[in-house]
Amino acid sequence: MEVLRRSSVFAAEVMEVFDRSPTDKELVSQAKALCRDYINSRLVRAGVSWSKPEYNVPVPGGKLAEVSTILLRLGDELEYIRPNVYRNIARQLNISLHSETVVTDAFLAVAAQIFTAGITWGKVVSLYAVAAGLAVDCVRHAQPAMVHTIVDCLGEFVRKTLVTWLKRRGGWADITKCVVNTDPNLRSHWLVAAVCSFGHFLKAIFFVLLPER
Repeated sequence: MEVLRRSSVFAAEVMEVFDRSPTDKELVSQAKALCRDYINSRLVRAGVSWSKPEYNVPVPGGKLAEVSTILLRLGDELEYIRPNVYRNIARQLNISLHSETVVTDAFLAVAAQIFTAGITWGKVVSLYAVAAGLAVDCVRHAQPAMVHTIVDCLGEFVRKTLVTWLKRRGGWADITKCVVNTDPNLRSHWLVAAVCSFGHFLKAIFFVLLPER
């Protein structure tokens, strides 16, 4: 079965904007492309897959691919530090995965909680880890269409909350500064400034009060 992929045409479009200052729309498009890659990686790791004709083209190289690689590396580190936080998210939130409204409201509530005290790259990585964990739950519970919902929801959150912050940093490529590489194969790396202090933040995000459905 083909795994979740983005189209080569779309990938080429979102990669081109790294050569100049990106617009709000372009930053959101990149955010969604990165989200698809992140979800695909987590679906493969979980041993589940989801197919869609427009996403069956391999991810090409380039700066966006480099950003995606770094995002996934930081996500690996984050999930290693807190292995239970980003798994079984639907169960932790006690939500049904059969309602698009419930899934959307839950994701946006958690996203808002993550960024209550400000924006850091660590929190951005956490947002992607939550999205991917929730997507894995949806596919496992026979709700693969919710993957699109989650990707679109993340894109909308980026548009409303993160675009200005991203533009001040020159776009998504700024995340590459969070990792110091000792060789071109990324065999070893350190988090420089990516992962935020989790303390009360991690305790809080999964205790968000959601409306009863």
